Amino acid sequence: MPKLTSIDWLTLLLYFLAVLGIGYSLRSRIKSGRDFLLVERGLPASICALAFTAASLGSVEVIAMGAAGARFGFLAAQFFSIGAIPAMAFVGIFMMPLYYGSKARSVPEFLGLRFDRKTRVLNALLFAALAIFTAGFSMYLMARLFQTLHVFDGLFYALGWPRQGIFTLCAVLSAAIVLAYVLLSGLIGAMYNQALQFLVIVAGFLPVVLLGLKNIGGFTGLKAAASLSGFQAMTQSAASGPQAIATALGLGIVLGAGYWCTDFRILQAAMAAKSLAAARRTPLIAAILRLFLPFLVILPGLIAIGLPTPHSSTTVREEGGVIYHETVVVSKAVSEGRGLVPAQIDSATGNPTLDAASLPLLDYDKSTPAMLFHFLPTGFLGLGLAALFASLMSGLAASISAFNTVFTYDLYPSLIRKVASDSHSLKVARWTTVAAVLLSLSTAYAFFGINSISALGVLLFIFSVLNAPMLATVLLGMFSRRATSHAAFAGLLAGTATALLHHSLTLPAEAHPGLQGGWIAILHRYPTDILQCFWTATLAIAANLIVAAAISLCTTPKPQAQLVGLVHSLTTKPRRKQPALWKRPETLAAAILLAAAALSLFLA
Repeated sequence: MPKLTSIDWLTLLLYFLAVLGIGYSLRSRIKSGRDFLLVERGLPASICALAFTAASLGSVEVIAMGAAGARFGFLAAQFFSIGAIPAMAFVGIFMMPLYYGSKARSVPEFLGLRFDRKTRVLNALLFAALAIFTAGFSMYLMARLFQTLHVFDGLFYALGWPRQGIFTLCAVLSAAIVLAYVLLSGLIGAMYNQALQFLVIVAGFLPVVLLGLKNIGGFTGLKAAASLSGFQAMTQSAASGPQAIATALGLGIVLGAGYWCTDFRILQAAMAAKSLAAARRTPLIAAILRLFLPFLVILPGLIAIGLPTPHSSTTVREEGGVIYHETVVVSKAVSEGRGLVPAQIDSATGNPTLDAASLPLLDYDKSTPAMLFHFLPTGFLGLGLAALFASLMSGLAASISAFNTVFTYDLYPSLIRKVASDSHSLKVARWTTVAAVLLSLSTAYAFFGINSISALGVLLFIFSVLNAPMLATVLLGMFSRRATSHAAFAGLLAGTATALLHHSLTLPAEAHPGLQGGWIAILHRYPTDILQCFWTATLAIAANLIVAAAISLCTTPKPQAQLVGLVHSLTTKPRRKQPALWKRPETLAAAILLAAAALSLFLA
């Protein structure tokens, strides 16, 4: 059981006070609904880029990346980080001029301008479901981890509180703090806090990575340890043949592009920039930061599984003529695991859950937290916990603030059948903040009764079922003059339905019916969840494009005059003196892509 000292508690307290202080100090800048929801597009690219990066480092992403590192090694870096770089460069060069230049306040509003109201409302409803689902699961995941890892057991024992309340404490505490600073300062408070939270995540994780590498003997020792533990054979098997192709294409291109090009939780940071140039630089600067993330959030999982597996042991020593027996007892989950990654324990039998080969299934979600608790000494553990809370609050704030904007500007006007005034929008946004936090908490408790939920599985589910169909609709809108409003609506509906149907009829090997699929029937089992989600996303995009193309041929598109500024080929760049070649975003994007390719070769 981790032992938190007064220094650890003080570190946590200072972090909580800092995020609340940022929200309180920025409250005077909120005078209207546009200030609360949009920051009046007045933030510099540096703050937007940090917020852009931090919004993609929520607790689900951080835990899932560590889990993927333990499962697939640096192959995970190829699709989670390196695979994201081309999509981020594409957003900065081609998509931000349309998102930002159209003056749309959200991605659904852009689709409304490009197509029609029904497409806007459908996209807004899908995104609202995505935001609440993600926020609720983020709270569930982190609270459950703190509960199962006994982080706050000492506090509850000392105060005489029932240990079952740890889940509620973690979920409600994070929700209450995010609610407070978002209510105080809206999007600007969320984004400045995300910048702080990114720095806290780096400060908490970097010492763990350095200590882990030193302990295991650097990259050479890591490679040797992974080979001895059998991990190398496991990852080579997972990365061979069609699965390797699915990994690279599925998460690196299809799913990665869907996430970075359409997810308003991420894009709202770039759309809050003070100018088009700053908005274009935002994802490019974030891409530079993304190049280093494999070493920060994926490497801990790889180190965790490469370390020696702890076992119960007894040592005998003599001191002053007295013989001492020192016994170290580890749980069955730890001793049956691999390295620091524990095994999954069947709650009914108390024994490890076995796969088809009679080997224990590993609880990969605990890879990163186990590294924090193993390597951070007493007095520094609070920094690691602050980093975990920072990842939770960063993702939660991104979901809540994006939900606010989409509901206030895209859904609420459809309900009242008129455009609300700016002062009324501010009231709606603040009440929406409260409602979104309560809905997220309810979702977290709904997850509590579901077993065998993995962060990686949920992340892949979101990418393939919700983001992938949106990607096809957005690309059609931006790069096709012929796509019609009826076609976009029908395509988005067909793509989403196809993704849900395929997911409900298939299941990864060793998984149980539920969020990972098979909740209607099991017609096919994929070797891995990555392969399943690759085909889910591919079928969703194909269905969207086929339906949209067929209906576009039978319906009349909008006049081209109405598409200026919304379709790339009809949008002309303003005539002004071009900056020097080395200052252009295209040059920066090319340099980032070359760096990503070099890093990919190094990691391979």
